[in-house]
Amino acid sequence: MRQEKTITEFIIGEQRKLPGASGGFTALLNDIRLACKRIAYMVGKGALADVPAGELRAVANDTFVRTNEWGGHLAAMASEAEQGVHGIPPVHPRGRYLLAFDPLCGAPSLAVNAVAGSIFSVLRAPEGAAEPGERDFLQPGAAQVCAGYAIYGPTTMLVLALESGVNGFTLDREIGEFMLTHPEMRIPEESSEFAVDTANAAHWPPAVKRYVDECLAGRAGPRGRDFYMRWAASLVADTHRILMQGGVFLHPYDERKADGAAGHHLLFEANPIGYLIERAGGRASVGAGPLLDAVPVALKQRASLIFGSRREVERLEQYYRDRNQRDFDAPLFGTRGLFRASAEL
Repeated sequence: MRQEKTITEFIIGEQRKLPGASGGFTALLNDIRLACKRIAYMVGKGALADVPAGELRAVANDTFVRTNEWGGHLAAMASEAEQGVHGIPPVHPRGRYLLAFDPLCGAPSLAVNAVAGSIFSVLRAPEGAAEPGERDFLQPGAAQVCAGYAIYGPTTMLVLALESGVNGFTLDREIGEFMLTHPEMRIPEESSEFAVDTANAAHWPPAVKRYVDECLAGRAGPRGRDFYMRWAASLVADTHRILMQGGVFLHPYDERKADGAAGHHLLFEANPIGYLIERAGGRASVGAGPLLDAVPVALKQRASLIFGSRREVERLEQYYRDRNQRDFDAPLFGTRGLFRASAEL
């Protein structure tokens, strides 16, 4: 019988590859692992948990904070569920890293026993920052030290992205530990699946309308093959499926918003997911360019988010470069069709 590594054994093994590593980063990852495990147990109890459904996100946030603030590895934290920066209490030592996280992404899905998850991102604290504040978190996604997510589904998995690659760990409930079950995860370069919220179709930019129309046209269209549309309404669930099977996730900017913002926070959701996808061989984009190059200007800034199989995302980026024009009208959708471009396009 094959003996899998525990996540602790894996992280220590990675640490030993780096001469002079102090072990602080390893300890931080173990604290994140513990926070995700505690949240998994709470979520797994469902209605049996002594937590009202509307308070699950707040409890998950408190779990993340309390599990990570005391270890001496963090200079500060920032949560999607809180305003501002959460400083490390004076009674605890401070470390070299910043932790940004969404404690329970997709929390409303739990009301119908669907999938939710936690997303996290680790950054280096700027040298000499005595009291790290919001501006210290405003680093591009490419500066992340690591990122990942936990997915709370039929099984609980923690997917961790380091500079060396992406690895997946499954929680063995019998021993209470994450085991390495998906080593060196790689996203397929091509796929015939895409995830998009069609409720916003009237407000997509032309490049996205063109791409979706071409996919929906199937074998009769310019792509010459059938595509399948998936939408879980949970960023973690859609990410995990695309990582495992390939595909594209599209949440472009919304033309109804004055700033063109989409619904995903750059620091807490888009950047960590983008980092993970790129380390797995995929591509993450804002449409007009690489996602991880974007420099945040605010802690709660939102961003357009497109990621997935590299060749499909690169095709979308080409459509953006083509002056965002669409030269194909899917024969399946006429004047009254769902994806018909507006007259001025």
